[in-house]
Amino acid sequence: MPGVEEGTSYGTLAFRVGGKLLARLYPDGKSVVLRVDFGEREILMEAEPETFYITEHYRNYPTMLARLANLHPDELRRLLTQTWQKCAPKRIAKRSKPPSGRSRTA
Repeated sequence: MPGVEEGTSYGTLAFRVGGKLLARLYPDGKSVVLRVDFGEREILMEAEPETFYITEHYRNYPTMLARLANLHPDELRRLLTQTWQKCAPKRIAKRSKPPSGRSRTA
């Protein structure tokens, strides 16, 4: 995604855009921390508790955890794209379109 930078957060692999965290690997190596609105977080955790969850630490932050083994790649792409659209600096977002999730065919 345009403007996304790879780095670390709390010693784990992380991705940011405009200095804002999009996602990071959870220290257990089996989950990913995703930035998401509180409302959507509640919906996803209720609909798919085997995939989406939070710990007490994340309760007051607009984030949730997702178990990588249960997370469908299309859902991860949708969540990351949605977060990118909200967090990307306007100068980047104006001249860039987020990935559609569709593969190109020749």
